[in-house]
Amino acid sequence: MNRVVPALLAVSILWSTASQALDLEQRRAEAMLQRMCARCHAVGRAGTSRNELAPPFRNLGENKLYDPDFMQRLQDGYSSIHRSMPTARFGRDDAEAVVSYLRAIQEPRKPK
Repeated sequence: MNRVVPALLAVSILWSTASQALDLEQRRAEAMLQRMCARCHAVGRAGTSRNELAPPFRNLGENKLYDPDFMQRLQDGYSSIHRSMPTARFGRDDAEAVVSYLRAIQEPRKPK
């Protein structure tokens, strides 16, 4: 019995770590976003944005990431009302990878 508890604990830690791991497509998207967006935005699961007006990508939320037009906007050229933000354009495969990555890194919503 005493040996079972540490073994179960080890398995649960490995399981939770694996479920949070990014797949190859998501890691490719993370690298793209690092190159294109990290000068202003926090691109990963941690860190602060270099530009205080630029939201961390892990806080984008469901309204944007599950909007059926979001992926198309990434392909057409995503821009912002902020003049300093360049327009970002992605091919279909890259847009799919970016959306997958962004969904994977979202922080859970905090209860109000």
